[in-house]
Amino acid sequence: MTRATWNGAVIAESEETVVVEGNHYFPSEAVRTEHLRPSEHHTVCGWKGRASYYDVVVGDAVNPDAAWSYPSPKPDAALVAGRIAFWRGVEVTP
Repeated sequence: MTRATWNGAVIAESEETVVVEGNHYFPSEAVRTEHLRPSEHHTVCGWKGRASYYDVVVGDAVNPDAAWSYPSPKPDAALVAGRIAFWRGVEVTP
């Protein structure tokens, strides 16, 4: 079971993550959305497309832009559609 934790809370856990460029992408249904807050931040990857970011929130603590997804990835990155990945101190352990 792969698990994403931050600030003492389990943010996501799944046995069905997809690893792309060293990042575990969790199925969206495996993510505890009460710990995510949409961010205004976006980036563009040449082969994956436009990423949307989320702040990770646990209690009063906020980790800005610590999760991201590709809502409409390019065809070569279709395997990350409907999935969310983490960084910026969110610990992901297989």
